[in-house]
Amino acid sequence: MNTTDVPEPQSPGVTWRPLRERDLTRWHTLTQAIEAVDAPAERYTEDDLRDELLAGSWKDPAHRSIAAEDADGALVAFGLVDVRPGDVSTVRASLWGGVHPDHRGRGLGRELLTWQCRVGRQLIAAAHGSAPGELVLHSDERLADRSALARAAGFSVRRYHLVMRRLLSGAGASPVPQVDLPDGYRMVPWSPDLDEQVRLAHNEAFADHRGSEPRSREDWQRWVSGHRDARTDWSFVVLTDGPDPEVAAYTVAFAFEQDWVDGVKEGWTGLLGTRRAHRRRGVGAALLAASLRAFQAAGMDAAGLDVDRENPSGALGLYERLGYAPQQVEVVWGLAVER
Repeated sequence: MNTTDVPEPQSPGVTWRPLRERDLTRWHTLTQAIEAVDAPAERYTEDDLRDELLAGSWKDPAHRSIAAEDADGALVAFGLVDVRPGDVSTVRASLWGGVHPDHRGRGLGRELLTWQCRVGRQLIAAAHGSAPGELVLHSDERLADRSALARAAGFSVRRYHLVMRRLLSGAGASPVPQVDLPDGYRMVPWSPDLDEQVRLAHNEAFADHRGSEPRSREDWQRWVSGHRDARTDWSFVVLTDGPDPEVAAYTVAFAFEQDWVDGVKEGWTGLLGTRRAHRRRGVGAALLAASLRAFQAAGMDAAGLDVDRENPSGALGLYERLGYAPQQVEVVWGLAVER
């Protein structure tokens, strides 16, 4: 799904062009400046940026990325557009970018978002199938200027994600409860021979979640179980008992050390899912408690995760019962695109 060339924005004092691999160090300097002011929950290493630009057979930085460079050669703004192959219910173009704090108020963000929307529309139009299209972007609820920019471009709020934390040590920490599995189930550590079964179980478990699309093998192995920050030793799978066990539920954990800027070492639950037939039995609670104990044993100070505030499976209530509390709110913005 390539695009024809969308003209770069025209902004006084900067030159717009696609991002290149050799920009990684300067691009990382830019993202660090943005993070220092905006204090996002998620932060990026240089390797993370390389992945965002290049990791995936569908990546096309010449057509799906852009950067603004000033006269001194510094990058002052950037943007990416990503449409992953395989979307079934909705073809989504994810828009991510930012402007250096010292260069805000000059219209660069507006020009950047306009370019991203044009590229996103082209990619959606070129996608296979007839599923509806949507442009999607995320912003921290605290950042009023990002909300104003999204609304001015025609976006509306689709949902809210809560970034949550549970303390595991120090003042305010409570003991991790012992949660036993119900009869008919057993818990095992994640292992490579279960990986494909877990991927398929994930696609089924998240089929009724808003904004979720099936994960391909490439996507799963690159961004989930095979990701450099994945901690499969903190990850678990619940199987049914019997001669032909199947995956009933699973959790996949990560350690994003670049996010530990407040000095709190945090184990991150990236995915926790229970297939529909096995919900409301305490399976998810047992999995999460097992991960909390694994985090604690590894010396983590806290556990973190994020969740759709309106999650249909009741996940928010589970997290609250196990001691998680909201830390930040992320707004998910959407703009429908006709095909």
